[in-house]
Amino acid sequence: MDFTTADLFDEYGAELASCETQFRSYGARARFAGPVATVRCHEDNALLKKVLATAGEGRVLVVDGGGSLRTALMGDMIAGSAVANGWAGVVINGAVRDVVALRELDLGIRALGSNPRKSAKDGAGEVDVPVVFGGAEFRPGAWLYADEDGIVVAGRRLDAESR
Repeated sequence: MDFTTADLFDEYGAELASCETQFRSYGARARFAGPVATVRCHEDNALLKKVLATAGEGRVLVVDGGGSLRTALMGDMIAGSAVANGWAGVVINGAVRDVVALRELDLGIRALGSNPRKSAKDGAGEVDVPVVFGGAEFRPGAWLYADEDGIVVAGRRLDAESR
């Protein structure tokens, strides 16, 4: 990917939201971008699993897990499904597990931390709703850009083709 979030912010700062949450990187992709899809859930990953089993088409799934580190919302099996289905990345305001295996997957993965405890599978939560954390709003269809410096969100695609 030919961008840095710092350069994007320098050029498009007024159009961007910068996520203040300090995420850890778990996937093999350090830099990723794509249109946003969202899930809001709390310690229950059934909706996350269902969404990542659909065609990703280069999108980034943003999951608002309420910042809970009590259970993991994604492990290697669900992340592997995301790779197989063409997702560019997953940003989880919560925990993951199977971190050694996640490092090997060609997927951008950001999460707050890890916990080996699996989550509930009841399907509680919402899909394709705006979610807010870290001072940024993530709306379905917005564009997310992530690299080693952090995460920024724009209302439109920001790259050489859109300038």
